[in-house]
Amino acid sequence: MTDPRPPGAGTSDGSGTASPDVTDSCDGLRLETTRPADGTVVVAVTGELDMLTAPELRHSVAEQIAVSSLVVLDLDGVRFLGTSGLAALIELREQAHRAGVELRLACTERRVLRPIGIAGLHHLFDIHDDVQAALAS
Repeated sequence: MTDPRPPGAGTSDGSGTASPDVTDSCDGLRLETTRPADGTVVVAVTGELDMLTAPELRHSVAEQIAVSSLVVLDLDGVRFLGTSGLAALIELREQAHRAGVELRLACTERRVLRPIGIAGLHHLFDIHDDVQAALAS
């Protein structure tokens, strides 16, 4: 009998590429983690980043910071970024900085960039137009 669960993170899905690790919270946050290279993690965030979902983002990305040298957060799938989501991003940036890990954001969506700009936080983050640009910088 075959296992109906998808392969775990970093395992082959039969196509020769590593399959992503996907986490769906009951509050509508989806985190899809891929590892394009050793020490590099990309976390695609989909859904709302608010007081209900920010702790899940914080926890999941903190785990990646502990085992990586570069973490890229792809935020183009974020539909809403509240103050709790902003606080989580700031905390993750500080944690990455203390650990000597680079944290980069990939995003062009106004609904994410506008709250970051209004809060005057652009200077804190290394923001790129897409994941490839973030990985290449």
